[in-house]
Amino acid sequence: MKIAIGADHGGYELKESIKSFLESCGDYEVTDYGTFSPEAVDYPDIAYKVGKAVTSQEGSLGILCCGTGIGISIAANKVKGVRAACCSDYFSAKYTRMHNNANILCLGGRVIGPGLANELVNVFLNTGFEGGGRHQRRIDKITAIENENI
Repeated sequence: MKIAIGADHGGYELKESIKSFLESCGDYEVTDYGTFSPEAVDYPDIAYKVGKAVTSQEGSLGILCCGTGIGISIAANKVKGVRAACCSDYFSAKYTRMHNNANILCLGGRVIGPGLANELVNVFLNTGFEGGGRHQRRIDKITAIENENI
C-alpha cells in the first residue's frame, strides 16, 4: 500500500517515528512530502502536497502531523477529495475509516507519543470502509457539499 506522509515542524519528530515504523513493517511504500528538518514551515504547504498525492492516487492513504493535528487537518480538508481526520484515540482512528472513509489521518506531535501514534496508524491503515447504506449516503452528501451540488 502506498502511503503519503508529511508534517510541519511541530509534527516532524512524530512523522519520522511513524515513517520508521511503516518502513519496518515492510508492507508499505512510503513517500515523504516533508518537512525534512525541525525548522519552521507552514503546515498548509505540506497538507496540500499530501492531499494532492492521496487524491491523485500517488498515495493510497495519507498521514499528516503538526503540533496538534488540527491545523494540518483543516488545511488538508480544503483539497478536493480529501477526508482528513484528526485522531488521538484508537476508536476514532478505526471508525473514521469504517464510517467516514477518511483517507488522511492527522496526528498531533505535541499531543500523542510515538507508541500511541503507531497504534493509530496501524488501525487506520488496516481498517476498511464499511460502505453501502447510511455511510455511503453520508459520504455522497459530503461530496455534494464539496462540489456545491447541494
